[in-house]
Amino acid sequence: MRAYKDMSKDELLSLKAALQEEYKTAEAKGLSLNMARGKPGASQLTLSMPMLDVVNSESDMNTFLGNDTRNYGDLDGIGECRKFMADMMDVKKDNVIVCGNSSLNIMYDTVARSFAFGVNGCTPWCKQDKVKFLCPVPGYDRHFKITEVFGIEMINVPLHEDGPDMDMVEQYVNNDSAVKGIWCVPKYSNPTGISYSDEVVKRFANLKPAAEDFRIYWDNAYCIHHLYEDQQDEILNILEECEKAGNPDMVYIFASTSKISFPGSGISAIATSPNNMEYIMGHMSVQTIGHDKINQLRHVRFFKDIDGLKAHMQKHGELLRPKFESVLNILEEELTGLEIGTWIKPRGGYFISFDAMPGCAKAIVNKCKELGVVMTGAGATYPYGKDPQDSNIRIAPTFPTPEEMLEATKIFVLCVKLASIEKLLEEKN
Repeated sequence: MRAYKDMSKDELLSLKAALQEEYKTAEAKGLSLNMARGKPGASQLTLSMPMLDVVNSESDMNTFLGNDTRNYGDLDGIGECRKFMADMMDVKKDNVIVCGNSSLNIMYDTVARSFAFGVNGCTPWCKQDKVKFLCPVPGYDRHFKITEVFGIEMINVPLHEDGPDMDMVEQYVNNDSAVKGIWCVPKYSNPTGISYSDEVVKRFANLKPAAEDFRIYWDNAYCIHHLYEDQQDEILNILEECEKAGNPDMVYIFASTSKISFPGSGISAIATSPNNMEYIMGHMSVQTIGHDKINQLRHVRFFKDIDGLKAHMQKHGELLRPKFESVLNILEEELTGLEIGTWIKPRGGYFISFDAMPGCAKAIVNKCKELGVVMTGAGATYPYGKDPQDSNIRIAPTFPTPEEMLEATKIFVLCVKLASIEKLLEEKN
């Protein structure tokens, strides 16, 4: 296909008229489709329904060690659940604290604790002149909301195909004591789907922070969310690499079963060094009596072990793969050669990241909304909701049915074409 930028004004006007007719036809359908957030679809949730039957009023409610999950105790999580989450996160059981149903909650608490009480005895952030976070972009909007709500200055760091721009990361972390953290989604990153290379992980582990209270916020949300059995990304164990580099306390790893079992009723965990764990547990003992141990028991008895979890995730992959491939196939068929957008084919995770022509993302999202297709807001993948290029759009294929996803992607492509032509005509005028 011929690139739009090579077309004359008259050719663009003619093509625009034809696309506007398609737009009117789509508008008349009165669609109501949503691919805004990365929610599991109903068929995925159904996979975990038998979990609700593994613990009932007749069940033995004791852990392997004989602790009664109905009662107080096991502040850091029941032993078999700590082992289960450790295996999922590829760390040691002794480095794991199991928490509630949301890893986002742990991340928020970690930032809040640093603000109120400091990091392992350092001056609380609330008493420091300036607190900054590095934010690889495009990235996860909820990460950015946490730091924004605390008034932390966020600094954009470009995200490449192998991870963040490490030259920039090292420059900031090693020289600016106000830089206290960096958000990372190291595997099947939200939204680009890329995974960090071995070199990037090692460079993270070998940082020499100017701030004693600097920490890497390593959100390994998609650690086992593969789309393909024969094409799975693997990343180095950041905790082990930090230990080797003499920086054992520098990283917090977060994960949950939110997109594995039930988003509202899963389990989450943080993995970190013994020093960090001791400090976190000291505050947790004041904050809570303990998290839902019956839910922890339910998860372990349903999945049994890491092999059971992997088998379960294969079923998720079988449900998600056709949705992702239908989106990617339409993008390739309809947009290849037009030079009005680029995208990455992910091997796992929950999103497809699309980069439109600069200045077009908001227009595309608005046009989709007019046709009944709700997308993630343009700019959401950047701190403060401000994409400097107005280019990045996050596509979430998981929640709609395959048929709905097909229809929604066709609408999306139509809107990309129209918005791009309008932008080019504006430039020609």
